[in-house]
Amino acid sequence: MFFKGFMVEIKTDSTPNRKFSFLDVAKEFVPKILDASRVISEGREIPPQLASEMAEEGLFRLYIPKSIGGYEIDYLKFLELVSVIAEADGSVGWCFNQNNVLSTLSAFMPKELAQEIWSDPTVVLSNGPPISPVAVPVEGGYRLNGRWNFSSGSRHAKWVVALAPVKGRVLEDGESPEMRNMMIPKEEVEFIDTWEVNGLRGTGSFSFTAKDLFVSESHSFVEGGPPREEGPIYLIPKSLLFCSGFATTALGVARGALNAVIELSSAKTPQEQDLLMKQPFTQREIGQAEAIWRSANAYLRDSSEAVWESAVNDRVIPVETRINLRLSSTHAIREAVKVADMAYSLSGATAIFETSPIQRRMQDVRVISQQIQGRMSHYDTAGQYFLGMDPKSRLF
Repeated sequence: MFFKGFMVEIKTDSTPNRKFSFLDVAKEFVPKILDASRVISEGREIPPQLASEMAEEGLFRLYIPKSIGGYEIDYLKFLELVSVIAEADGSVGWCFNQNNVLSTLSAFMPKELAQEIWSDPTVVLSNGPPISPVAVPVEGGYRLNGRWNFSSGSRHAKWVVALAPVKGRVLEDGESPEMRNMMIPKEEVEFIDTWEVNGLRGTGSFSFTAKDLFVSESHSFVEGGPPREEGPIYLIPKSLLFCSGFATTALGVARGALNAVIELSSAKTPQEQDLLMKQPFTQREIGQAEAIWRSANAYLRDSSEAVWESAVNDRVIPVETRINLRLSSTHAIREAVKVADMAYSLSGATAIFETSPIQRRMQDVRVISQQIQGRMSHYDTAGQYFLGMDPKSRLF
């Protein structure tokens, strides 16, 4: 876990001041998430009732500016929530991070558009990497065509974000195309069921397409501009919010697997042997797994704290501080795989069944490691920087 807890004070026109802990809210959802884990995996979505309850409790409005009805909680507190939820279920933890980080777009788009979208207190955004899209300028807006994959949380989202280059427009450098975020009600695009996977099944990361879809000018904005809001969270690049949140998800999943095998070890007796927990090999593996997990968690925590301190106090995040967060995030994901594999190996045949929480967590953390945030090339980027070179990647 990251930190001990926190209180949020809210005030609206219709309610008096009241204080509550989002950490308490997240912990209250843990039993519900655990009970639904198999349904989440088999149904490839967060069950509608559970997703709706989470939205109603504000768990998808945490990074939205207060000026448009969000909670705008700080970065470190958010990571603690990710850890709590991901330990219960990797898919829910993944969507929780993905959908909240994506909502930071509310601080970059025109305020009128943000108010329109988030006037619904339960709205959730979904997006995905673009595949050869194009937006053609027409009167009053754009004609959009393209495909976007890996749209996590698509089944409980209400709007999609389609990033696309605008045909015939370039930025001031004269070379880079103008990229625009197109904000589209979910029902206006076509979803394609491509999510036949073994891990993170509950994220429902389907693809979606747009065919000659008109998007009004008022429902689009240029990607990469400065934030409209002053909050320090909006100074942290989205790439770093994503990677540190997904690293926290991976560590949460690994923590859940490790806790599960520790519990199992006090009940399982291998044939003609003592309890699993009394086996020297088990004791050594658990000790090593704890050391791996705690070391990775500590590095991620320290680098996250440094980024947040810079954003709050200096409003500028130094390159080395950003590099450390990228490196610690990738490292946490890779180390989480090791921990989950150790838990799986220790569990023996018990872990091979789909009903085993260790089986699901082993699959989930491996899928996280295959995503862009877990790429081994991020070690190269960090190595280039520490060797005094100009890093080739700009994902930091």
